[in-house]
Amino acid sequence: MRILVVEDEKKTAAFLAKGLREAGFDVDVAVDGETGSELAHATKFDLLIVDIMLPHKDGWELVAELRRDRVRTPILFLTARDSVRDRVKGLELGADDYLVKPFAFAELLARVRSILRRAPQREAEHLQIADLEIDMRRHKATRSGVPLNLTPKEFLLLAYLVRSAGEVVSRAEIAEQVWDIGFKTDTNVVDVVVRRVRAKVDDPFKTKLIDTIRGVGYVLKAH
Repeated sequence: MRILVVEDEKKTAAFLAKGLREAGFDVDVAVDGETGSELAHATKFDLLIVDIMLPHKDGWELVAELRRDRVRTPILFLTARDSVRDRVKGLELGADDYLVKPFAFAELLARVRSILRRAPQREAEHLQIADLEIDMRRHKATRSGVPLNLTPKEFLLLAYLVRSAGEVVSRAEIAEQVWDIGFKTDTNVVDVVVRRVRAKVDDPFKTKLIDTIRGVGYVLKAH
């Protein structure tokens, strides 16, 4: 997924870009509102992270312009302006969330993922990473052309990992996506199903795609 950061403070912009890229996102940076507007109009982004105090065109003006031009890309305001009036204004202009500086990167990342999960997206009918292919319409998955005999929940879990390829996803996120958070995530249900998926997706093949990040969750990536 691709994110545009519109932030004129160089250290903050670099920090955001580095952290988001490490989390698996493609990141572009604009250092003023005018450049941010040009990029947001010309390029397909999945999310915009926008400061308010920007040169040439401030964040208020930028977001108002985008919404006026029917640009529906989700927007997160990230700003030092912390009054209730500012928060209300940001949301009324059409932003999807509002986070005040200074901030914990873990919270920013959680909000980014929450916004992206809520965003209406047309689901791709065909997903692929390395030699793993998923046909969403037919609910079929193959690896190196070999059919994988997956249960419905195993298929949903694998499809979610492929959509999140390169991004570490927690057990709680998997539970929410696959089981609609219908059970306590401190159970080992997620781990059990991941093990079953691994037995079908990884065990018969030399190259392993699913990694465990101890204490955090799982990530699927081509090695």
